[in-house]
Parts: sequence; C-alpha cells; structure tokens
Amino acid sequence: MTLPAAYFARPITHRGLHDRSKGVIENSMSAFKAAIDAGYGIELDVQQSFDGQAMVFHDYDMARLTGESGPIQTRTAETIRGMTLSKSHDTIFDLPAVLDLIDGRVPVLIEVKDQDGAMGPNVGPLERAVADALDGYRGDAAVMSFNPHSTRMMSELSPNRPRGLVTDPFRPSNWAPLSPKICRRLRDIPDYGWSTASFISHKAADLRRPRVAELKAKGAQILCWTIKSQAKADKALEIAQNITFEGFIPA
Repeated sequence: MTLPAAYFARPITHRGLHDRSKGVIENSMSAFKAAIDAGYGIELDVQQSFDGQAMVFHDYDMARLTGESGPIQTRTAETIRGMTLSKSHDTIFDLPAVLDLIDGRVPVLIEVKDQDGAMGPNVGPLERAVADALDGYRGDAAVMSFNPHSTRMMSELSPNRPRGLVTDPFRPSNWAPLSPKICRRLRDIPDYGWSTASFISHKAADLRRPRVAELKAKGAQILCWTIKSQAKADKALEIAQNITFEGFIPA
C-alpha cells in the first residue's frame, strides 16, 4: 500500500514543529499542535515501555530529553506519562493520546524504533502496541522503521496502512554498537521487497546513492530526513518527493 497524496502536499515536520528555545520540545504535544496549526504533516517516534506500551519518544535513554538517566524500556507507561520534557511544561504521552490529538487533521508518519538491538527479528510487542493504537484510527497514518523485520511485521498487524523503511548509509562509526557487518548489509537496502515497504525515508545527504534511484525507478516513493535549510530542501527535492524538516520553515 502506497502513501496517499496527503504525504506529498506539504513538507513533514520532524518530531513536530519544535523549537527548544521557546520551550517547544520534539515529540511533544506542543510541537504536534504547532504542526497541525501550520498545516504540516507530522513524523514522530515510538519507543516501548516496560509494560509494552507505545510511548512517543525518540531516544533509548531518557537523559537528553528528561534529565533522568536510564533506558525508557525499564519504566512503565504510567511512570513515563508523569515525566516532564526538559525545559518545557509538556509531559510524555503514549501513541493513542497523540493520535487522538491529531485526529486525522494532518498525515502522520510513525517511526517504530528498533527494539532488537541489532536490526534483527526480535520484535513484536512494540509493533502490536502501534497496531492496536492504529486500529480504528480514521486519519492518514503510515509506519516505518530502520529495522526491516519491524516493517514486515506491521504488514501482518496493520495490512491497510502504508509501510516503509528508514534508510541510511550506515557508517559503522555512527551506528555503534551495531556491527560493521550488519551496517554493510543494510547500506544498500536489500530488504525493501521482503519487508513489504512501499516507500523509504532516506538520509538526505545520501540521496544520490544508486540504490535510491533504482528503487525510485521501480515505483518506490522517496522521502528524506532531516532537512534544516531551504537550500538543502531544494537540493533534496531534486530526488525525493518530500522532505522531513526542522529548524526552519520551508518556502
């Protein structure tokens, strides 16, 4: 299933329309409200709580965004919901609450963070939590992951939602502790067909990789991340069909 036209009508905000200097933190309700008010789509991340809930949060460790160290997976959803995002008045919400806020007003891209630790097959609880949240949701919602096993599982759990891969040049120095062998394997997106993806969201600086052109020629939809200036947006759109952006307002 391919992404509908709504995903290409306007640029997509990276973790909402956030601005830390104004107390609007990434993946927060304030950032999502700002994106909705501006008419932009929303890309967001989900991590798994200790009790298997889908929490809207990017990092594996909580320190950067809350000031409290430790893996998010070691805390219950109830505990996480009570935590305040640093330098803001926002707390962390679960995916059903965020979908209730969005309510179909703008398209949403949900990145399911790898829970295997090595982009392998040890997935399931987070994907099921995401599928449960999407069950009955009437708006445009698509799912994607760096882990092709996650994307494939979503085809079984939410077959009527578009699915994609988040892709990257996978330089080992940027992906430790992921092994160089796994990085080499993932670099050229070998699991695109097996994962049942219909789109990729590729690192913008690597969009000229031949494999991206090959997939596009075969009908894959191409998004990219993360664009931080108009000049880079213009360059990315020579190849990609839409951008995920932060830190500026696209023309």
